[in-house]
Amino acid sequence: MADLPPLVMTCGDPAGIGPETAVAARRCLGAALPFVWIGDPAHLPPGTHWQAVDQASEAGALSASVLPVLPHPFPAPATPGTPDPANAAAVVAVIERAVGLVQGGAASGVVTCPINKAALIGGADFGFPGHTEYLAHLAGVDRVVMMLACEQLRVVPVTIHMALRDVPEALTPGLLEQTLRITHAALISDFGVAQPRIAVAGLNPHAGEDGAMGDEETRIITPVLDHLRAEGLDLRGPLPADTMFHPAARARYDAAVCMYHDQALIPIKTVDFSGGVNVTLGLPFVRTSPDHGTAYDIAGQGVADPTSLIAALGMAQDMAVRRARP
Repeated sequence: MADLPPLVMTCGDPAGIGPETAVAARRCLGAALPFVWIGDPAHLPPGTHWQAVDQASEAGALSASVLPVLPHPFPAPATPGTPDPANAAAVVAVIERAVGLVQGGAASGVVTCPINKAALIGGADFGFPGHTEYLAHLAGVDRVVMMLACEQLRVVPVTIHMALRDVPEALTPGLLEQTLRITHAALISDFGVAQPRIAVAGLNPHAGEDGAMGDEETRIITPVLDHLRAEGLDLRGPLPADTMFHPAARARYDAAVCMYHDQALIPIKTVDFSGGVNVTLGLPFVRTSPDHGTAYDIAGQGVADPTSLIAALGMAQDMAVRRARP
């Protein structure tokens, strides 16, 4: 672990809580978990102890009370709670720069602070639904998977950022199979689960109840599960989603694959609202993020909770260590 380069953290939207939670995370972790922040130092909270570095590797040599910064000038100041379209292109450029560092071996993983997709679309013609899809583009991979993880639960939505009415059409056998394969592989390589157990939710109430409440379970989900079970994957389901997330049920699997966004995210945000981590599976590099948004309503007030960002840093480090093992 000592030989790994530091993590690199993107600033996210500087009008959100990213800068202040980055400072709070450094204050809490000190030098125990080295990371370098990329952004405009002028956007950090007043009084922040920071120091510019030329290389990410210099972060480990700084005092634990100092935030290491790879400066990235932005065209406009940041007003907490009010995103500025003038800064949108720089937000995107910081993400690209961070990915370049980890791809070049200068960083062991990327931890991204929250962005606002609407602000990026309006200010930079951002052509992606979110971080996950943009990172896949930068990595040159066709398919990645979004996992939300905390100590008690890991969940994966098969479909992500789309209207609920579009989910049944988007839920194809190929998409479900890819999601399950990527999740299974990542549980082994990134989370150290030797024999992953994956619970799979149905799409409809009561998992369709033998076709009485929808046929996606019998027509799409079950055939995919049977095919992958024949290869040796330990898959349970399709299960009624309303009985999958109580403590006894959670003890029977290592991750839950759900059919749409809220089916996955409501349980984990109920179980651990502050400590959830967004992990992108299927990338050739480690990427995590706090499981919250820009929180414009509290930005700049010094009350933002850094728990999720700290958890994202810890998870990224653990993943990087596992990937580095021979």
